[in-house]
Parts: sequence; structure tokens; C-alpha cells
Amino acid sequence: MYDYIIIGAGSAGCVLANRLTEDSKTSVLLLEAGDEPTNRELAVPLAWARLFKSDVDWAYQTTPQEGLHGRVIDWPRGKTLGGSSAINAMMYVRGHPWDYDQWAAQGNPGWGYADVLPYFKKAEDQARGADKFHGTGGPLHVSDITRHPLSLAFLQAAEQIGLPLTQDFNGAQQVGMGQYQATIKNGRRVSTAEAYLQPIRTRPNLTIRTGVHVMQVLFAGQSGRVGGVRYIDPQGDKREVKANKEVLLCAGAINSPQILLSSGIGSAVQLSRMGVLVRQHLPGVGQNLQDHPLVRLIYRARRPTLDAAQDNTLRTLQWFLFKKGPLTSSAAEVGGFINTRRGLPAPDVQYIFLPGVGDEAPGNGFMLSVINLRPVSRGFIELASPDALYPPRIEPNYLADEADLPPLRTGLALGKKILEHEALAGFRGEAISPERSLSTTAEWNTYIREALTTVFHPVGTCKMGPASDPTAVVDHHLRVHNVPGLRVIDASIMPTITSGNTNAPVIMIAEKAADLLRRGE
Repeated sequence: MYDYIIIGAGSAGCVLANRLTEDSKTSVLLLEAGDEPTNRELAVPLAWARLFKSDVDWAYQTTPQEGLHGRVIDWPRGKTLGGSSAINAMMYVRGHPWDYDQWAAQGNPGWGYADVLPYFKKAEDQARGADKFHGTGGPLHVSDITRHPLSLAFLQAAEQIGLPLTQDFNGAQQVGMGQYQATIKNGRRVSTAEAYLQPIRTRPNLTIRTGVHVMQVLFAGQSGRVGGVRYIDPQGDKREVKANKEVLLCAGAINSPQILLSSGIGSAVQLSRMGVLVRQHLPGVGQNLQDHPLVRLIYRARRPTLDAAQDNTLRTLQWFLFKKGPLTSSAAEVGGFINTRRGLPAPDVQYIFLPGVGDEAPGNGFMLSVINLRPVSRGFIELASPDALYPPRIEPNYLADEADLPPLRTGLALGKKILEHEALAGFRGEAISPERSLSTTAEWNTYIREALTTVFHPVGTCKMGPASDPTAVVDHHLRVHNVPGLRVIDASIMPTITSGNTNAPVIMIAEKAADLLRRGE
């Protein structure tokens, strides 16, 4: 028996395993469905897109999307120690202070920006040094990255058309254009497995089991309290293990609701339809799914871009021998945040400029990702089968609400203006996507529906909120409503999605949760 069982060794699970075992009297079992990370490309910053649909990716897909002409969208999720922090683009973006103040205003005391900032700082080892907004000495190294000449030209173009610049997206001013920071150290990716787990793996009070698939949480008799976990081990045998204190569900916005539903926690109607015994009626489980939709502008390049570094023997040797060169870049080097209309409390569009196109087109190119930060559309996760090993149904409902179109149209039009500025003239070849000039609202809408994809930020499916909110799954201490002994600690607890990339906020959530647990709250 262990004090705590952590389900999922991703961005949240690794943090919790580290912080909880700082107390030598606390025993922790960490369960991970993926295997030990052996793929050498996991450490190479520029290789992140090659990890999709590999053995470290759950390789999920959505249902056919009505708002996208029936297209199915790939949803990569990390399946190894470190979870999605092991396969993401390593961007370190916290979001806007307003995001967290909204969480608090929705009935979640202790989650305002002033409350969560200390946990961002606690996690951080900021290469620029400590200040009002940043910390040093934490497990997670955050640094500036190599910038391609094209990235510098993009910032020059943005400034020359009148957009403000900002030195720190995680500091006093998020709105503006500038350089992204990344979780990269000495030319290598820093996943949460590297930052939080690797340094403490020899602690005698920590047990790690990989290659295990959790089926359900277990209830202790008829008490209604969760007291353990049932899982399938690497040999295919079913096992059960008990928790003395609590089970901590950290499996992410897809797998956390799936495990709850498979355990009989969720909508009684849905569970009965699936033949799952209802243990606790919580209709919000799997609902409130949010994601950041993305549409790209893609151009060919007249000069070599980061595409030239891919499959380049010299560049590969340069990285493996010296951890230098273009492979140390995440490609997501620069970009920014804008308000597409007056009166917004926080930016509603994010830009990510990449001096390369990867598999999007042959040869050298560059592209700008335009992201709607505040989508109105909501989706859901639900069981597709009572078999806990069967992938769940993922229904993001992209563009179900047409209010999601105007920010993308405005963001794309302004993005096109930046990319066609004379500062990029020496680099810019012909347009690839869209191939022709678009001018009318109808033309832009059609392009958006044909080209929209995801920036891989699913959240919200185990919403944090008070018991009076019928859609809430956990309270502000992340305890599952009416299910003692069980908490959810990952991106799924976000009531609303943050203004930017979601990995840093998940790490913050886990840091704060560890303190709640240590204080017995």
C-alpha cells in the first residue's frame, strides 16, 4: 500500500511525484501507460513533430468535424514519462493574469493571478535571472533560443507595420510581438520527466511503473471513497493496488475523464447507456472541452530555412556531438499576442512564426500559425466503448459557434500583411496556403474551415468549480465532488482555457496541488 497513487507521469504527475516524495515519510506510486523514454529524438528540440504518431504518442483523432467539412483532426498526446511535455514544442507561455482572475471569479478562491504567480516562479529556473515575475533555482529550465534570420525579419516586419514589441510574454505585458522562451537547456529538451523525475528517481519512497494501463479507480466497499486503482500490467494481467491517503488522477484532458467515466463517475445517463455501473452522478465529466484552433499561412522560401536542417547529416552530428546548431531550436522562435477588437481584457489571437514548414510542404518554406485564444465552441469527451482500453470519443466541435470565425479572419488578414511586408521580401517565395489572394468574408471563412487544425491544447473536461455549479467536477482544492479520496490534477481542471500554450499552466497547477496535499487541504 502507498500513501498516494498518481495516475499519469505527464506534466502534472512528474511534478507531484517530486514534491510529495520530498517528505521521506510519504510513499508514492507513479503509474504511466507509456514506456521508459528511449527514442533519442525526444531530446532533440527541432525533432518534436517527428514524434507524432510514434511509440510515444497516443495518436488520438477527433470525430469527423461538421464545422470543418467533415475532416478528422489528429490529436497527439505524449505517452511516455513526461507525457506531452516530452513531445510538445517546448514553448513556455503562462497566459494572461486575467485568465486566472477569471478562474477565481467563477468560484475558485486561491486561483487568481496573485495566488498562482508564486507557483510559476517556484517551478522556474529562468535563464534571464529572477525578478518580480520570474524565479531561479526551480526544476524547470526556461531559456531564450536560437533565432533564425527569418524570425528576426518577421519581428522587424511586425514592428514596421505598427505592432508593439514586448520583451517578456510572461511579464508585465503579454500583448505585443517578441521572442518566445522555451524549456530547453544546453541544446536539449527539458520535459517534466527530465526536470522533476530524473533527479529523484532513486528516492526509496517513490515507485515508478511504466507500461501499465489504468482501467478504473477502486472504491473502498460501499463507502463511496476511492481507495485504489485497477490496472493492466505490461504482461496483460489485471492488478489492483491500494492508496492509504488519496488517488491523484493526472492523465490529461482526454484520459482523466475517460478513467472517471470507466470508473462509474460521470453522467448517469451516458454511463447506463454504456453498461457502466454508476458510482457517482457527475454530469460535467468529459464536458466543457476547449482547445485552441489554429490556421496557418504558408509560403515558400528563397533561402534555406530550418527545413534544410532536417535529415542533414552534418547538422545531426553537430547536435549529437556538441548540442549546437539549428537542431537546438524548437522552430517556434517568435510571434506574439494581439487584440482583434477594442475593449478586450486579454489578447484573443496568438501568432507563432516558424522559419520552416516541415511536412506541410516540400522544400524550404515558412509559416505563421494564427490561433484563436478564446474559442466560444465547446466539445466533450465520452466513452466510445465500456472497454477501458478502447479510445474515447473526442468531439471538440470546432467552429460550432460562428463567433469563433471573426478573430481568426482578423488575425489571418493582419498576419498576411506582416508576411508580405518588404522586410521579408528577400526570403519570401510564392504563397502555398492559401494559394490565391482572399478578400471577402465568405472566402476567408471557407479557407478557415478547410485549413483549421489544432495547436494541441485540450483542457477543461474535469472543470474546477463550486458544488453549486452542475458542470463542475472538482472543487478549488481539486477534489472530485462527492468522491472522497480522489483528486484530478492536470489541464482538465481548467474552467476556461488560458491565453497561450498550456504546459506551463499545468506545471503550475501541480505545484499548487502539491502544497494543498502537504497542508492537508
